[in-house]
Amino acid sequence: MEFKRFNYQPLSPDELEDINHLRIIVERAVADGKLSKQEMDCIKIAMRRNIQITFEKLVICRENIWDKIQTGELEYSWW
Repeated sequence: MEFKRFNYQPLSPDELEDINHLRIIVERAVADGKLSKQEMDCIKIAMRRNIQITFEKLVICRENIWDKIQTGELEYSWW
């Protein structure tokens, strides 16, 4: 599913840095095919960095975590 944003404004260098930081954390967390509670907590902290959860951050999590859980590529154990 493709999402479109209205009133889109270009991202600042700080926002781009936050997004790249989150992407690295998520990629490392899911690399082994399992996602632990500790890894999920780190991802949540990274998402809230600078008190902003942006559209781009949500897309990173959706593509790398939620979609992979649904297809069975990723196993989670944070309950």
